[in-house]
Amino acid sequence: MTQTMLSRVLFVGAHPDDETVMAGGTLAMLSARGVTVTVLCATDGRGGEDGGVPEAATLEGRARVRERELRCATEALGVQHLILLGYVDPPIGPDETLYPFTDDEETLIGQIAAVIQQTRAQVVLTHGSDGEYGHPAHVQVHRAVLGAVQRSAPEVYVYGVAGHLPDVEDRLWNVSDPAHLALDITPWFEAKHAAMLCHHTQHALFKRRRNLRTVREAVRTLETFHRHHPPVPPGALPDDPFASALLAAGAWQPLHSR
Repeated sequence: MTQTMLSRVLFVGAHPDDETVMAGGTLAMLSARGVTVTVLCATDGRGGEDGGVPEAATLEGRARVRERELRCATEALGVQHLILLGYVDPPIGPDETLYPFTDDEETLIGQIAAVIQQTRAQVVLTHGSDGEYGHPAHVQVHRAVLGAVQRSAPEVYVYGVAGHLPDVEDRLWNVSDPAHLALDITPWFEAKHAAMLCHHTQHALFKRRRNLRTVREAVRTLETFHRHHPPVPPGALPDDPFASALLAAGAWQPLHSR
């Protein structure tokens, strides 16, 4: 394994709560082990549900509430820095149609590149190539992160969340992205649960998706990652600071175990 130590990680998400649902346990683990973690959130989250929170009944109020929820969640995870790009999150359309949040991806790429440079990130974690459950905003962020790294910081590693584990059923898997690393985040469960509790407006959604009774039941204890940049050659395993950090925390390499 590479001897380079992991010291700086950037998570880039489309919406408030993506950081927690997709990688909260991993971010908590990294923070607890001394890694400087920054979360970059692209949108203000106003397009999501209000969860019955009175102040979130209007779109403007929802944006304010969701920013507070995001700040609460990142604090619960031990994240040191939070950066908000402030894009307006489009409301869900008829028949639950979802939308990207900008027509100007060049500007988005430039903004992400500037944050990578500002934070001196060694590794960027972001959405997978399928946008998890196909969310166009997630796909847009994935594409923009790769564009930013490939153009401005090719030495930075890019991992997508929710790498596919074929023997485990989960609607969030990116089926195009086989998991290179899988981590049981049970040791950091309480931090992730606390962060999910911060996202009050999304509690009904967390539970409804899997017909659950409590937010605690909605905490996914398995977090998986696929390396997108640089691509991992067929039959090879990732050898980089992020892979080393996860393996030291008890992760395994699903493709190696077959």
